[in-house]
Amino acid sequence: MRNAFAAEITELAEKDQRIVMLSADIGNKLFDKYKVKAPGRFFNTGVAEANTISLAAGLAADGFRPVCYTITPFITYRCYEQIRIDICYHDMPVIVVGTGSGLSYASLGPTHHSCEDIAVMRALPAMKVAAPADALEVKAVLRAAFQTDTPVYIRIGKKGEPDIHSAIPEFAWGKWNVMQEGKDLCILSMGNMLPTAIEVAKALKESKIETKIVNCTSVKPLDEKMLAEVFSKYKNVVTLEEHSLIGGFGSAVAEWLVDNHTSGHARLTRFGTKDFFLHELGEQEYAREKYGIDPHTVLTKIRGLLQA
Repeated sequence: MRNAFAAEITELAEKDQRIVMLSADIGNKLFDKYKVKAPGRFFNTGVAEANTISLAAGLAADGFRPVCYTITPFITYRCYEQIRIDICYHDMPVIVVGTGSGLSYASLGPTHHSCEDIAVMRALPAMKVAAPADALEVKAVLRAAFQTDTPVYIRIGKKGEPDIHSAIPEFAWGKWNVMQEGKDLCILSMGNMLPTAIEVAKALKESKIETKIVNCTSVKPLDEKMLAEVFSKYKNVVTLEEHSLIGGFGSAVAEWLVDNHTSGHARLTRFGTKDFFLHELGEQEYAREKYGIDPHTVLTKIRGLLQA
């Protein structure tokens, strides 16, 4: 995903002289082409994320369109006050991009995990939040981010994620894309968990269970029309995310469900990371197994739901 981000921001910056990249001590070689195409509009701000955010707010106030980029926990938790006050309080059109989100950096330990970023970022007034599912969707979300004049948080992976889309998909804030239809179950998948949703649905199909898969890239705002539809139609609705069950995408859906008192009798089941730090080191798939969001565990639990 990060390569797609670098390619897209380079193309956009070549056309829009207002775009400025602020990279907090990461990705220098990644942006070599950007520096050529947009000379004087790339700044390595170092290990000073709070200052990075404040600098971006100042640039935005002067008419620029700044993008702040680094590893997710450092561009969110470390400088949350600056994001809250300097960007959101003043409603500045700054794009904050967290790379290596969720468990992408699982092998580096909890300091590099980011399973709480959606929770804190979606709580901020004025902030839009998006979690692309693959590299092609990163491009679509970034384009849409520059079409809005409010703060935006984009949560992307690292590298090597499988391509789900064959072309750049349509993306709009508050609107989700149906990846496949099905009458027995609905999976609402956020971000890089879409391949897991597809794998689970394929296994369920072998048992004659048809699964609707919805790619929920726009985390804030939610697609309320889609939510009303699925909760009135399905007996079981599942949310799937590489993020904490506390305050994440599944929580947002649950909040909507409580507030809207839908007439259907759907049961909501949420899959996400549990309420503990993972002190063991391992690759992303290992971490997912430990948190119970790997395909096998998700499939087993869904089968149990359907048999209940």
